[in-house]
Amino acid sequence: MNANKPIRVLIVDDSALVRQTLSDIISSDPDLVVMGTAADPFIAADRIKAELPDVITLDVEMPRMDGITFLQKLMSQCPLPVVICSSLAEKGSETALKALEYGAVEIIQKPKLGTKTFLQESSIRICDAIKAAAMAKPRRLSASPKAQPKLSADAVIEKPASRAMIQTTEKVIVIGASTGGTEALRVLLEALPQDAPGMVIVQHMPEHFTASFANRLDQLCRISVKEAQDGDTVLRGRALIAPGNLHTLLKRSGARYYVEVRPGPLVSRHRPSVDVLFRSAARYAGRNAVGVILTGMGDDGANGMLEMKQAGAYTIAQDEATCVVFGMPQEAIKRGAVHQVLPLEAIAAEVLRRCD
Repeated sequence: MNANKPIRVLIVDDSALVRQTLSDIISSDPDLVVMGTAADPFIAADRIKAELPDVITLDVEMPRMDGITFLQKLMSQCPLPVVICSSLAEKGSETALKALEYGAVEIIQKPKLGTKTFLQESSIRICDAIKAAAMAKPRRLSASPKAQPKLSADAVIEKPASRAMIQTTEKVIVIGASTGGTEALRVLLEALPQDAPGMVIVQHMPEHFTASFANRLDQLCRISVKEAQDGDTVLRGRALIAPGNLHTLLKRSGARYYVEVRPGPLVSRHRPSVDVLFRSAARYAGRNAVGVILTGMGDDGANGMLEMKQAGAYTIAQDEATCVVFGMPQEAIKRGAVHQVLPLEAIAAEVLRRCD
């Protein structure tokens, strides 16, 4: 993508109000331009034939053809970066997870009521999601199926007072991911044995989606996977997924690791934040921790991973070739926070080796 040219966006939504509101939001960003709008996938297909957009924003519930079917056809024939912008409620989050499976880069969850106000208030997140999508490398789907200040982790948890940490026999794994992370986490967790060390994961994802995401991984993996609840013990053979819209911290009581799930301000423009999880791992696990930073846009997790490394933890970043977006790993590497850079498929084995 030419950095000097604005990102061309095609808006696909059956609501004229949403199309207009999204157009206004996108047009207000100098790096973005609306190349067209479409009221349904058939109109969108005609526009795509005439001119390829850089990014598509796509509703799910539309007449003539639903957005998921259109996404599946699009990614099978002409892969393009897609941001889902849908009013799916918690009950419908399985549909959104299906969209991520089919290759959608990001999900923007809009309410059924007050949509215009919500979209306007979420303008920075929408524009950031579109920019992240433009940087993504979409893969062909096979036949089988208002601005918040950018706060640091200081807003949620103090820096570790000391690098000292008593060594124990138990190791703990902490993982951070964003754009492209749902698929990367599936690959990583599926490769782990049933008795893998306990782990805590932050995946940037909207509220209500993380429970379904955890349930899906639980069905696919040999380890158990669940959405984290406040006070959950970090157990061997189990991964805890941070719930959307809440920070998740690793804590320690004696030899027991557990999680604290709580509200708080956005950190690095995210809640949950990878920086918050990684800082808590530096403070309460130190050299007993292994940190992994996966695909994602931005720099959330980079500072926290540096603190982990300084506390004696071993740190791993996903390499550029296997990332959908190399932002988060690249920022951690730039800060000198990473011991090893590996392709996605090699990370599970290295994590296990470092936990021996």
